[in-house]
Amino acid sequence: MKEISRRMEREPLSPMQRIVFEFGHVLVGSAIVAIAFNIFLLPNQIASGGVSGISTIFRFAFGFEPAYTQWAFNIPLFFAGVLLLGGSLVGSIMYGLKTLVGTIFLPFVVFLTRDFEPATSDPLLAAIFGGIGVGLGLGIVFRSNSSTGGTDLAAQIINKYTGLSLGACIFIMDGMVVAASGFVFGFEYALYALIGLFTTGKVIDLVQSGLGYSKMAIIISDYEEEMKQGILTKVDRGVTKLVGYGGYTNHERPVLMCVVGRNEVTKLTQIVKTIDPTAFVIVSNASEVLGKGFKSK
Repeated sequence: MKEISRRMEREPLSPMQRIVFEFGHVLVGSAIVAIAFNIFLLPNQIASGGVSGISTIFRFAFGFEPAYTQWAFNIPLFFAGVLLLGGSLVGSIMYGLKTLVGTIFLPFVVFLTRDFEPATSDPLLAAIFGGIGVGLGLGIVFRSNSSTGGTDLAAQIINKYTGLSLGACIFIMDGMVVAASGFVFGFEYALYALIGLFTTGKVIDLVQSGLGYSKMAIIISDYEEEMKQGILTKVDRGVTKLVGYGGYTNHERPVLMCVVGRNEVTKLTQIVKTIDPTAFVIVSNASEVLGKGFKSK
């Protein structure tokens, strides 16, 4: 496996291979979102934001087919985004094409899988696992530098013309959908929708940053050379020297930075304390580390 990984680093994807790879991500991610919607969220009346949440409300309030509702919202929103957002949406032609594919393909899979049996009748389980499925699918789509359109585009339009932050605009859009679900299905189901929305956001972050959390250590010590040698030889990790100044003394102090795996933190701190018991050490999470010894993009 290491040899394959090294070969992939030496032989990056060609432009055509990357295009196929990214469009494949859009299709797979959209399919996962659609299936999670049909087997978890829709049958349990969980409208956790977005156009999918609107389609859930319309399905039970008016009897509309969810896929048709999603197309009816997604496609006009996409072209409104092209018209009103201009360069921010189509500055990258590939981004616009991938977003259009996601916009059309996701409701198509929703339509194809509309007869799938619900995985559970418990709304809490549906909110949690539906949120996981939607978050996983959207995370895959986002990793290909794409989108499935919908209310995300509406939020970008509001952001451009109102000055509100994009996060606030997305919160407003999803909040309106969840509030509407409370009127249609009842307050309890709006709470389930919030659980699904929260779960989706957390899973998207997890897919974006990866499971392999590493640790970043900042070490301030007068025993600079001993620390460097200890980290290089005993932990077998690289180390970077930074220049720092004491806030009180204003004297220059050596600062070392290194990134290690979670299972190497104890070894690192033991080495540091052995060399200099008075060393000042900060260890924090590094959610995504790219480079030699970790992973390549």
